[in-house]
Amino acid sequence: MSTEEQTAEPAAVQSDGISSSTTSASAGVAPAVNGTQADSTIQHRKRDAGPSKVRRKDYNKRRRYGNSTTAQEEPAERIEDENDGEAKERQPKRKVACMIGYCGTGYHGMQINPPQKTIEGDIFNAFVAAGAISQDNSNDPKKSAFMRAARTDKGVHAAGNVISLKLIIEDPDIVEKVNSMLPNQIRLWGYSRTTKGFECRKHCDSRIYEYLIPTYSFLPPKPKSALAERIKEMADSYPGVTREDSEGGNFWAAVAQQVKSAGIDEDEIRAAYAEALEEQALNKKQPKDEGLLKTFLNLSDAQFSKLKQIRAIENAARRAYRISAERLDLVRQALRQYEGPHNFHNFTIGKDFNDPSSRRYMKSLVASDAKIIEGTEWISIKIHGQSFMLHQIRKMIGMAAQVVRTGAPLDRINEAFGRRKINIPKAPALGLLLERPVYTNFNERLKSFGRDAVSFDAYNDQMEEFKMKYIYDKIYAEESKENVFYGFFGFIDNFKGDVHLFDYLTAKGFPDVEEANPVTDAVLREMDEEDMEELEGDNEG
Repeated sequence: MSTEEQTAEPAAVQSDGISSSTTSASAGVAPAVNGTQADSTIQHRKRDAGPSKVRRKDYNKRRRYGNSTTAQEEPAERIEDENDGEAKERQPKRKVACMIGYCGTGYHGMQINPPQKTIEGDIFNAFVAAGAISQDNSNDPKKSAFMRAARTDKGVHAAGNVISLKLIIEDPDIVEKVNSMLPNQIRLWGYSRTTKGFECRKHCDSRIYEYLIPTYSFLPPKPKSALAERIKEMADSYPGVTREDSEGGNFWAAVAQQVKSAGIDEDEIRAAYAEALEEQALNKKQPKDEGLLKTFLNLSDAQFSKLKQIRAIENAARRAYRISAERLDLVRQALRQYEGPHNFHNFTIGKDFNDPSSRRYMKSLVASDAKIIEGTEWISIKIHGQSFMLHQIRKMIGMAAQVVRTGAPLDRINEAFGRRKINIPKAPALGLLLERPVYTNFNERLKSFGRDAVSFDAYNDQMEEFKMKYIYDKIYAEESKENVFYGFFGFIDNFKGDVHLFDYLTAKGFPDVEEANPVTDAVLREMDEEDMEELEGDNEG
């Protein structure tokens, strides 16, 4: 059987009643057999007793309807409501692809995961409340063949995602009714009728993600930080390997001058809390609460006040930074290293080089021109790939940013596709959103069935408005308030663990295969505390 035949809409189902000969016998007086009275009496007894054999599915239907009539006599389009005893029409279910969008803030990811609050949980409940899913099927999404095209992590957004399932769509206002049952940060854009065999994940050709990142993320590590010192040390041992970075050097020189002009001796402050930092366990992050941080660093009131001044000066400088055309071009060159088929075992967790599923194909990675939002400069990176593994995009962005900011050769990205195992920290989830799944091949097949394409094109304007209000603004606001990206890169720059962990970003480069020790994300456990839970599914992003 061809694929088209397997996924075509089924023909109308035949009536499930008892055979016509038996029905005729029970509808009227049975003729005498052989013309004798005895035979006639026997026929009457059989007629009064009803059919001697009833198929099990007919028997089950009689039990369901709650009466003693045969299945044929009960109208197929009506069922009995056990709660009120009133008959109601059975609504036909259609296989559809639903185009949705959501802001992941406040949700524990896309996939239903009781008792956690999830995007799918709210959507499924809205379908039930709007009457798109019957009460009989309201207790289990599997009964409606519920499936997602892409599973997003905690806090990750989607301007467009697709779920496929069987819905009751006779109501022309069903989209509006579903949306009225949803919070504003989740939207049902619309739906398309599909073939019976449609599976939104299986039939998806590719997916487009977007990653928003402030341009200061591509600045080099702060001088005298652990990573900056290691880069300098390895550059002296292996000269001529890493790039000179006059733009980054000038940025930090200007910051140092501002600190000095404020009457602050930064070396004195650094020395005051250096010992406290050294005593901390490898994976401890500094507390955000000011009082706790002061105690954590063991600083006096005067010292802590000066430290806050230093951080305010640095933060203002990062917000005022504007990337040069040369540096932006370097970012674009780094991103192009990912295009094509590669082994991404270092860009996820739980997979090794020999795992065939580690090979993924990236169609394109495109960085936009820089744009200033609320005083901070951002770029948007569109990643178009056939499929993605857990944390893959965030690690791809993290690696690209690191080779730019550390001066490492861009070819280090290609080396990361090799057998040697390295630790690539994943960039913050804050900047990641699913743009849309793509169904190019399947849409060609849908044409032959007279169906509309599974596409977001009709909703582009709504999606852009939604992204600006519920996704972009939340990303910009959270970064402005929490300095999320600085926190991420600052943590890496000041990592006090194994000094060789990030040698692949220095002139020394990758260790020899025989010298390499397996490294997992457990080294940065606080950053990956939910990974084992997420590994239960092949997450996107």
